[in-house]
Amino acid sequence: MKETPKICIIDDDYIYRYTVVKKMETMKLPVETVTFGDGEMALAYLLENLNIDSELPDVILLDVDMPIMDGFQFLKEYSKIEKQLNKKIRIYMISSSLDPIDIERAQRVHFIADYFVKPINTEQIKSVFLNL
Repeated sequence: MKETPKICIIDDDYIYRYTVVKKMETMKLPVETVTFGDGEMALAYLLENLNIDSELPDVILLDVDMPIMDGFQFLKEYSKIEKQLNKKIRIYMISSSLDPIDIERAQRVHFIADYFVKPINTEQIKSVFLNL
């Protein structure tokens, strides 16, 4: 694992973002977090920092259902910039949806590491860190 990984949480639910951050703190994981309420804000951040690897996240926890730009719209736009990144970013889809269509759709995206159903649990967070 890298010294201090950067985790980006993209979810429109502030309480959920806060809970995930607090869960990682409780687990005493050395992590830097950056959070966004929708995919559009997160994409703007990635574009601003396209050539600054230290500012780019190592992991993105991406919600499926969000206003403005949902998770799948974010992935479509991310795919356009992925090859410009010098850093590999692992993306995990996080959703309350058990819809097999959403799960299958996420599995078809080559840069999606996994699909977790909310709420993300301690074991899932550990697996994210083990795969850094």
